[in-house]
Amino acid sequence: MNPEITKYNEQQSIIDKEICNLLANTICKELQDAEHKIWHAHPVWFINGNPIVGYSKLKDCIRLLFWSGQSFEEEKLQKEGKFKAAEIRYTSVSQINLTDLNKWLKKARTIQWDYKNIVKRKGQLEKLFK
Repeated sequence: MNPEITKYNEQQSIIDKEICNLLANTICKELQDAEHKIWHAHPVWFINGNPIVGYSKLKDCIRLLFWSGQSFEEEKLQKEGKFKAAEIRYTSVSQINLTDLNKWLKKARTIQWDYKNIVKRKGQLEKLFK
């Protein structure tokens, strides 16, 4: 795992650190070929330069964000922002359903919107895989 992400996780409270470590280890296992780094101050995984999944500390939880998550059509993922992102928030490691998480990570690999080129396309997103 990227040492910067390990450092990010270590800086969290005990409860949040457990959540972050489980998320990071599960994501790294499922997306072994994905580049991962701290991006905009949060751990993010990329496939071919396109952001796929990441997590961040909010005031009272850890938010797991899938950049193309709205297209997964998953009831537990909530719409986030004006593009195609969707999120789920955790306050305890026991709330993480690994079956769901692995299913979403598989979808994240195959269902992607092109955030990498959104600036070039002046805010227009195009679907990368069908």
